[in-house]
Amino acid sequence: MFGRLMPTEGKFFELFVQHGDLCVKGAKEMLALMANFDDLEMRVHAIESIEKEADKVTHNTLEMLHKTFITPLDRDDIHQLITRMDDILDLLEDAAQTISLYDIKAITPEAKRLAELCLSCTEKVRAAVGLLSNMDNAREILSLCAEIDRLESDADHVMRAAMSKLFRDEPDVRTLIKLKAIYEILETVTDRCEDVANILEGIIVENA
Repeated sequence: MFGRLMPTEGKFFELFVQHGDLCVKGAKEMLALMANFDDLEMRVHAIESIEKEADKVTHNTLEMLHKTFITPLDRDDIHQLITRMDDILDLLEDAAQTISLYDIKAITPEAKRLAELCLSCTEKVRAAVGLLSNMDNAREILSLCAEIDRLESDADHVMRAAMSKLFRDEPDVRTLIKLKAIYEILETVTDRCEDVANILEGIIVENA
């Protein structure tokens, strides 16, 4: 039955993919920002623009949800999935704006590593939602979800080590506060990616 209902409104899957693409694009801009502060304001503006574009995708998804009688997935699953994906870009925007507003002059290797993990997580999210329109892909989706869980765990370890180093070695209290905020936002990006993975796992259990 599920397989026959899948094509009823395939546009939902297209919107998930569009949003996933934007998440990856935003994470790439964040990593590029970390690599070169000379282009800081340009990168911040780029991430803000990507986030606004993603907001439109989220709005279109929720609008379609209200208008569609038969949906290919549970309505709550669709709502939760697009909302958690939108959180990813909201946080990437928060991180970029915080770096700019705090006038951070240089970034640490730990922050760069967290940005790399954010990018890896968003790439897995994008790949997983790209497979969601066909439940024959269930095993591969679950494998990608497991990878997201592992990456989120890696981010936890990086942040704990980064915090320990920061409180041990950073003499300037203002710098400590600024970097702590950046670490926490970036780690939360991976948390939201894990939330997406959990939603996808639930969809697989319900429908495969």
